[in-house]
Amino acid sequence: MRTKSPARRQAILDVAAQTFRELGYERTTMCEIRARVGGSKATLYSYFASKEELFFAVIAADVEADVEAIYSCLDPAAEPVADALVAFGERLLHALYAPPARALRRLIVAEAGRSDLGRLCYERGPKRGHARLAAFLRALMAQGRLPEADARVAAWHLYGLLEAEGLQRGLLCAHDLPTEDEIAGGVRRAVAVFLAAYGPVAPAVPRPDAVAPGSALEAVG
Repeated sequence: MRTKSPARRQAILDVAAQTFRELGYERTTMCEIRARVGGSKATLYSYFASKEELFFAVIAADVEADVEAIYSCLDPAAEPVADALVAFGERLLHALYAPPARALRRLIVAEAGRSDLGRLCYERGPKRGHARLAAFLRALMAQGRLPEADARVAAWHLYGLLEAEGLQRGLLCAHDLPTEDEIAGGVRRAVAVFLAAYGPVAPAVPRPDAVAPGSALEAVG
């Protein structure tokens, strides 16, 4: 079997990216890409098993650096926890609300019912990001900085809260791009709600009328 060449793989990705831009996802075919790249159909499929896989590889090449920047701020040693969550949320929403990302997301949702593209993008995108966020929350729980809970569920809840104010409007093109202040405000509200549910529990302070007679608190009063 011929050894795969990184240069050949990159050449296929470059041609595929240009073809997807020109023709759109639906009209682009593996036959068209093979014709533009040259070589045999078998060679193309030895690098990418399907159009869906090739399309995702094109996406990943464009967003890899951005994704790493988003998740790099999830440092279990960061102080305080709220600041790390806010930094993560702001980077995530800036990426998700960018016009190319919104268009891509709508395309994937539209194609999900007709092909394997939705499952593939979920498995290699959001599912992996969710695992990283859950691992971060699990580490904080192990350190005693967050109460014990199901970190997988907590991670999904945080994603949901971060997108709560803009997801539907963004997918349906029902509003302009959010401003910096709108993103910052939405993220801080989301993190506040998240920490109200999953953050450290403040010690209860007894009401003045609940202080037992003769107690130390009564003496201080």
